[in-house]
Amino acid sequence: MAAKKGRKSGSRKYGRGASKSVKSAMHRRKKGTLKRGKSGHGGKVKSRKQAIAIGLSEARKKGAKVPRKRSSSRKSGSSRKRSSRKRSS
Repeated sequence: MAAKKGRKSGSRKYGRGASKSVKSAMHRRKKGTLKRGKSGHGGKVKSRKQAIAIGLSEARKKGAKVPRKRSSSRKSGSSRKRSSRKRSS
């Protein structure tokens, strides 16, 4: 049985600081005080996944142990090819 590449067995993928940030973000979401965007004018966050993402982002800014964000090239696959020219009608 081969060990996972890049990580020692028993070591954490996310640090304790990251865990606290996510926990705090989830509580703020439940309370209704977690806002979208930098200035918070985007409205309240309702999605659980978005709350987790905000918590991890805050943890990253504080310098907690959090894996790097996935690059945008992985998200947009070959299925999202579109023509940029306008249709004439």
